[in-house]
Amino acid sequence: MLEHGGRLLRAAQRYGIPAAHWLDLSTGINPQAWPVPEIPARAWQRLPEDDDGLAEIAAAYYGAPQTLPVAGSQAAIQALPELRSPARVGVLAPGYTEHAHAWRSAGHAVETLPAHELLAQRARFDVVVLIHPNNPGGERFEREALLALHQDLAARGGWLLIDEAFMDATPERSLCGESAREGLIVLRSAGKFFGLAGARAGFVCAAPALLAALRERLGPWTLTGPARHVVRHALADRDWQRGMRAQLQTQAERLAAMLRAHGLAPSGGSAFFQWRRDPRAAQLHEALARRAILTRLFEQPASLRFGLPGGEDEWRRLETALAELGDCLR
Repeated sequence: MLEHGGRLLRAAQRYGIPAAHWLDLSTGINPQAWPVPEIPARAWQRLPEDDDGLAEIAAAYYGAPQTLPVAGSQAAIQALPELRSPARVGVLAPGYTEHAHAWRSAGHAVETLPAHELLAQRARFDVVVLIHPNNPGGERFEREALLALHQDLAARGGWLLIDEAFMDATPERSLCGESAREGLIVLRSAGKFFGLAGARAGFVCAAPALLAALRERLGPWTLTGPARHVVRHALADRDWQRGMRAQLQTQAERLAAMLRAHGLAPSGGSAFFQWRRDPRAAQLHEALARRAILTRLFEQPASLRFGLPGGEDEWRRLETALAELGDCLR
């Protein structure tokens, strides 16, 4: 399996620091999670039912004609390549590495390219995979450019697959509303914005025929009853959503400013994280880890991703640690 952020227990063991003492900034998950209410006993006791309104509530939230609930967008990332015969696939890089891994594992010919090269060479591919905004670089794409890319691919039976896991803070940039178009597939996640990563809940927005094929491939009960209950209520809580979007934008700006103040100006980012390309990334990651602060280290390119701290005590702790790294940063 590929490496991801959130390996807190492994870090605790490696550095000999109890897990409870760590500040985990290694993921892009919102630390101010949606407040989960008490889960009724029937959600645990009965088999999940797919006519509970979750798909319809998700469609309203995402502005999509139709959605398919899945066990996190990861489930769709792994299953979608199995719905096509061998194809030429272009995947944005650096980006979420599970995309390229899944297409390669299913027997497709995969190339990973920076955004500008991928878009310029679209004619070479049957499938183009984008992350929007990108993780970890935060690249964004203009709506008309994406629709033109989709049109080019769809005209020859191709797909444009867009992973919008970090789109919730800027829903106006989403293409979910266009997902009835053949060959346009948009993935969404409830884990990042709502801070519900443990629920493993995601959604696929696409044309009905493709959703039906994916549903058949994944089989029944893709989401647990408790996860369906919680996510259904979270997607309907519009007041919390509006407040959280504003809060995330403010926190992202604060994190970027803090990193700049300590000589680590971000190379990119989003409302959920900031990313710094730096040849000293491994050294910085190690120094912060010895202070029980976990960041996400990337080898290619050498870089660090910083998630958002939670309360004020976590912000002060990060500020103090960055100040102590003066010798490392020069």
